[in-house]
Amino acid sequence: MAKHRRTPAPSRTRLRLATATATAAALTGGLFAASAGTAGAADSVHHPQADFNGDGYGDVAFSAGYATVSGKKGAGDIVALYGSASGTTSTKRSTISQNTTGVPGTSETGDGFGWVSAHGDFNDDGFDDLAVSAPSEKVGDDTNGGTVAILWGSASGLSGGTTLADPTPSGHDRWGRSLAAGDFDGDGLDDLAVGSSGATIHVYKGGLSKSGTAGGRYTVKPDIMSGGDAGPISLFAGDVNADGKSDLVVNGYETTGDYGWNTNYYVPGSASGLTMSGAKALKRGVITGIGDVNGDGFGDIVTGQDWDPAKPTDDFPSVPESVTGGQVHITYGSASGPAYATNIDQDTGNVPGGSERGDWFGGELSLGDINGDGYADVAVGASGENLDGVVDTGSVTVLYGSPDGLNATSGAQFFAQSTAGVPGTDEKEDYFGGEVKLADTNKDGKADLVVGAYGENSGNGALTYLPSNGTKITTTGSRSISTSAAAVSTDGTPMFGGNAAN
Repeated sequence: MAKHRRTPAPSRTRLRLATATATAAALTGGLFAASAGTAGAADSVHHPQADFNGDGYGDVAFSAGYATVSGKKGAGDIVALYGSASGTTSTKRSTISQNTTGVPGTSETGDGFGWVSAHGDFNDDGFDDLAVSAPSEKVGDDTNGGTVAILWGSASGLSGGTTLADPTPSGHDRWGRSLAAGDFDGDGLDDLAVGSSGATIHVYKGGLSKSGTAGGRYTVKPDIMSGGDAGPISLFAGDVNADGKSDLVVNGYETTGDYGWNTNYYVPGSASGLTMSGAKALKRGVITGIGDVNGDGFGDIVTGQDWDPAKPTDDFPSVPESVTGGQVHITYGSASGPAYATNIDQDTGNVPGGSERGDWFGGELSLGDINGDGYADVAVGASGENLDGVVDTGSVTVLYGSPDGLNATSGAQFFAQSTAGVPGTDEKEDYFGGEVKLADTNKDGKADLVVGAYGENSGNGALTYLPSNGTKITTTGSRSISTSAAAVSTDGTPMFGGNAAN
């Protein structure tokens, strides 16, 4: 992705990139965050969906990163929605800010608490915890130093927190700009990878205590740009080579070239943790999920690229990598790591819709097993989709896994707020599909879909829950969760639903 392409309107945001900026006016792109869903190629210990209260229902957590807290605009919230027999509702939830009792820090203007989060059982007590960053927080004299806190799981849900200290604060800004949890050394404990504006990724070994000590710490450094708003854009964990150790996919910008192209790296896990030995460059893209879409036991890397380099536009006539409809890359796993790759866009096979400039198909994605057949399925957001003249209302496409990989020929589903049974209506700049999350929130063994529309109601944001009926995603039992239902202030533009914990 060209860093220096034409900047879209402020509401057309990519919210993980937003964590690296001071104001909405400086944002670029669409939105992104993804998860390795509920099917296939699971790591030895790290579960691809969260269970913060240990009741067996999958839980989800969504950002409201521009939320006003106690009069402080942009201070930020994170909203944990606990699963139930009815799936994802607003009835069982925790809305947490830095002013919440037991959470480190204080809510301040522009902190952006909650924009980025990752779940894992970091203290090995049987409850998933949530690592949450405030990457724009001022730390001492460092205006954008950033902070990371671990919110601890318990039988009553998330409660209290501990600061994860930045080991090299003078070496970078925006501590916690990217986060990912996984068992990178295969010791049965969840580790946490933390990115910043620097190229170096700090990995905290499992066994984190509530006093802030870890089982150890080390670093890895992919060949990506650092400084300013660079560093890893996002991090995603999953077991690609089926060796029982999590591997890491790093989305960043390459260090060469005039335009700072987006680049991705596969960094394998090992008995000693993540290692650059065996690291491989991957297809370009801005969002990643890892799951076994063809059922061969290896984790497949699914990467969304919300622009299509094969279809140039007139934004930069001499640069083929320009914004168009978007596509999804599937890089299949093997014993030696990433193997061959294929692409799917809205012009492939019988995928619903058509590839149109600015659709941002692949700007968001999430993996999970919707029908319980053992193949990971993929929900793909296209938050810039125009429908019946309504600009940027957004859509979601669901593609199903099979022995041949993602099926672009039959079975695909298409959802928008104009789809019968989906709450709401198509409205300008809703950005429905600006986030997608697959998780089994009703404990039936099948992944349900939660869709974020961060532009709903002029930037308030909202979530839509679409359950699995055991065979496919259905609108029966669907519901909308608004900012008011989630106890998020609508003073300003909280953009609730912008990012989900991975």
